[in-house]
Amino acid sequence: MVNVILCGGSGTRLWPISRENLPKQFLKMFENQSIFQKTVIRNRKFCNRVVIVSNDSQYFLAVDQLEEIGHDDFASIIEPMGRNTAASIAFSAFEAGDDEILFVTPSDHLIKDDENYKTAVEEGQRLAKDGNIVTFGIVPSSPQTGYGYIKAVKCENLACDVEEFKEKPDEKTAEEYLKAGNYFWNSGMFMFKAGVYLEELKTYAPDIYESAKKAYDNAKRSDFVRIKAEDMLEIRDESIDYAVMEYSKKIKMVKADIDWKDIGDFDALYEVLPKDENGNTINEKVLLLDSKNNFVFGKYKKQMVVSDINDLVIVDTPSALLVTKKGNGQKIKQIVKMLKEINPEVVKYGRTVYKPWGKYTVLEIDKKFIVKTIKVKPGKRLSLQKHFHRSEHWVVVKGIAEVTKGEEKFLLRPNESTYIKIGEVHRLANPGKIDLEIVEIQVGEYLSEDDIVRLEDDYARN
Repeated sequence: MVNVILCGGSGTRLWPISRENLPKQFLKMFENQSIFQKTVIRNRKFCNRVVIVSNDSQYFLAVDQLEEIGHDDFASIIEPMGRNTAASIAFSAFEAGDDEILFVTPSDHLIKDDENYKTAVEEGQRLAKDGNIVTFGIVPSSPQTGYGYIKAVKCENLACDVEEFKEKPDEKTAEEYLKAGNYFWNSGMFMFKAGVYLEELKTYAPDIYESAKKAYDNAKRSDFVRIKAEDMLEIRDESIDYAVMEYSKKIKMVKADIDWKDIGDFDALYEVLPKDENGNTINEKVLLLDSKNNFVFGKYKKQMVVSDINDLVIVDTPSALLVTKKGNGQKIKQIVKMLKEINPEVVKYGRTVYKPWGKYTVLEIDKKFIVKTIKVKPGKRLSLQKHFHRSEHWVVVKGIAEVTKGEEKFLLRPNESTYIKIGEVHRLANPGKIDLEIVEIQVGEYLSEDDIVRLEDDYARN
């Protein structure tokens, strides 16, 4: 069985903790592991291989985090833009082969009941082997309005037929679903033979099947499968729910009472994090006085003090501060939409930006200069590039830097430096066995990241 992990999404309702460059599934907030890592660890008990479906920036985050947990048997499919789950799963099915069972899971769910989870997965595998398309319905514990529902009938032990899929309900309807006893939260987890899914997709959404097949066949291949942008644009944006699940006659549902949480917003995150005697999330950087039931996040150098307030979300990061009432997840999506118009950088990046070769952190920004620290992983290098509007000063603080500057190539050691003038072709590489760290000072009239002309790149970026 193959675990297909869908890594798309930027976790908008968890901004500013979650950014497009480092979305929620890769944040290490649970026992120094990310939810993505927990997903891989949980499912490798049942699956012999992993297929990651992601965008460019998420691919490199996923690879790094897989290496951290010692998981090296995986394939990656990189999408240039999202076209929803019907196509993403089709790519994975083409990659796996018709007879392989796919266990499709999101990358941002927490599951705590391992024993019941094992039972549910094994029941799903049994049903999938018989040619069914299996979905997992979470036994509801409360009348949630943030989830879709599945109406199940004719249940035999854990296996049920599906009568209907329901959209997210209002509060009254959710209470009625809970009382009825045969409505389950739609988990977004699926299991089926790859060939069965592709046949159903071909039957009920033939345009998606054909355009996804064309895109997969035309994809560039190296360590990963990279779908071309022009092919991706031809695929209709549709979820597996609307493309297949609502029409197929092969649907089965497994009842899953597995202590499941979709970490979609601050309310969900608040529920799973440890809290003090007053219901505030525990944070050693925060002094709380006469305050109750607050989600407070701030792990940086500054001291935070919270006094005489209740039921708030307070999130402090180096580049953004959010203060709002709990229960405002949908409003945060609206806030992010507004910020994309007036300050898109703060939606995409935090002060630390992750790259395939490592990361950089912005220390200071002014109109005419930026100061950064840059960390390059052993054996990695940046693109061969030039800038039209800025010069750069580099000072090595750790490791050995291999510098290409025009026709020259030379090494720099700690406390040695070099200067890159405007328009000069250059490259930074780490030939050593430990991380390379440098301080970079950019000076110029225009300092945005789009002032990069890449002449060569190990990661096939534009």
